[in-house]
Amino acid sequence: MTTHRLEALLAAQRASAGPYLEFLRPDSMSVGLYVLPAGETDRQQPHTEDEVYVVLRGRSLFTAAGETRQVQPGDTIFVPARAEHRFHDIAEELVLIVVFAPPEGSSAVP
Repeated sequence: MTTHRLEALLAAQRASAGPYLEFLRPDSMSVGLYVLPAGETDRQQPHTEDEVYVVLRGRSLFTAAGETRQVQPGDTIFVPARAEHRFHDIAEELVLIVVFAPPEGSSAVP
């Protein structure tokens, strides 16, 4: 078993160079912490793996495949591989757990 404390993950993410910190990568998936400040622009591109977001903190709009919804703490979002998606109009700092299956980048064609 492996456990991770949110405050420790947030400290590690803040010390890193970017908004995303991968903290778990077994063969079947990868898991990370994604933090976007209020007013920030989400610059991610579509991924080659299915993806799940769990909103821990914050509020924003989220658009995927042309559909927009408000998101808030407690929401879980599934995005299929290769779908255009983006967080925007970030009203409060977003703190998200992100799960890729299979692991992020493992399905990319070289």
